[in-house]
Amino acid sequence: MTDPTRTRRRFRAQQKAKAVELCLQEGLSGHAVAERLGRPSSSLARWVWQARIDRGQAGARDQGLLTSEARAELNRLRKDNRELRREKDFLKLAAAHAA
Repeated sequence: MTDPTRTRRRFRAQQKAKAVELCLQEGLSGHAVAERLGRPSSSLARWVWQARIDRGQAGARDQGLLTSEARAELNRLRKDNRELRREKDFLKLAAAHAA
């Protein structure tokens, strides 16, 4: 069971980039880099996987997955869409009361 009082660890982009570069450029294993830097190996594996997608080095099974930039844009568009739907619903309700 997870501990509800435990806070989620945050890593700066610079820390992530350094760890990913050690894996990709120097060819070190994710586990070795995680131990060296004191990072969770599962987080490092996700960072390396996303970095490969961003660089266009994804494997055959990862083709078609979103880059970080595309994912951020998608999230922004979804947020905008939710806001526009709320506004539309409000205006419908206001028009119904005015009629």
